[in-house]
Amino acid sequence: MKILGIDTSCDETAAAIVEDGREVISNVVASQIKAHQEYGGVVPELASRKHIEAINYIVNKALKEANVSFSDIDAIAVTNRPGLIGALLVGVAAAKSLAFCHNLPLLGINHIEGHIYANYMVYDTLTFPHICLTVSGGHTLLVEVQEGWKYKVLGTTQDDAAGEVYDKVSKYLGLGFPGGKIIDDLAQKGNPTAIDFPRPMLRSGDYQFSFSGIKTSVRYFVQKAERAEKIANGEITIEDIAASFQAAVVEVLVAKTVHAAKTTNARTITLTGGVAANSHLRSSLTSAAKDIDAEVYYPPINLCTDNGAMIAGIAYEKYQQGLRDELSLNAAANGSIVDV
Repeated sequence: MKILGIDTSCDETAAAIVEDGREVISNVVASQIKAHQEYGGVVPELASRKHIEAINYIVNKALKEANVSFSDIDAIAVTNRPGLIGALLVGVAAAKSLAFCHNLPLLGINHIEGHIYANYMVYDTLTFPHICLTVSGGHTLLVEVQEGWKYKVLGTTQDDAAGEVYDKVSKYLGLGFPGGKIIDDLAQKGNPTAIDFPRPMLRSGDYQFSFSGIKTSVRYFVQKAERAEKIANGEITIEDIAASFQAAVVEVLVAKTVHAAKTTNARTITLTGGVAANSHLRSSLTSAAKDIDAEVYYPPINLCTDNGAMIAGIAYEKYQQGLRDELSLNAAANGSIVDV
């Protein structure tokens, strides 16, 4: 069964053809990074316009690379929640139009579910239930993934998402956008213990996250260091700031995830979302999981960032469960995976 998956939840226009939920035949993504770089973050209205310009081309390219036509497609899946509402509407409108024109079943998919499913497209040894840490620019949550793709949300961020904080700290430091890879690369050259940034909610005893305090602490530290000319004279380096910031964020993410796995007796942990590409998070979580005899899985980079393949993948599971949507399908800025 071949499904066309479309994702326009943020600033990437993505389309993919996936067979039977796991075989990625094509996976095309048009990035908008250059369009948003000068603003230091994603501009929603600009993202929507760029999606409109790219959507038809990207869908056609996905079909061409897969060497298929719409007569070979069995269903169309599209992210319709959560995300930037204007951006989502472009993808939803395109998917509905194509479903109508080619008389194909339509499935509206929760973007977070796509991220959670990404590991299953690569590893056939995943067991249920397992603990999934989903971290991206818009989301940070811990989920117990149960058989049949049912979910129990254990915790989520109470303010900023981890990826969002990376972008904002990168902006404070004048490093550019997007901040995740920039800071990760710089951190490898710095001392992670040079600056003792706070670890909010590290010992709260629950699975909730908060990253706003770390972001604010970095900003105040940089302002104070600049006034004292400590950065200008080399007493404090940008590399040390990046490494110390990253160490604080990763420590919280890893501690909460391992605690969740230990408490639920899960021996499988999955890591997914854009921040799952972070080298320090991958290595730290893998190392910490060994202490409780747990195994960590994370997808390749092209399935960490937003893409249409993960949307088509989870759509296959939903299709088998009987999910179909009407052409009245709409987009929503918010949407819990518990309600799917």
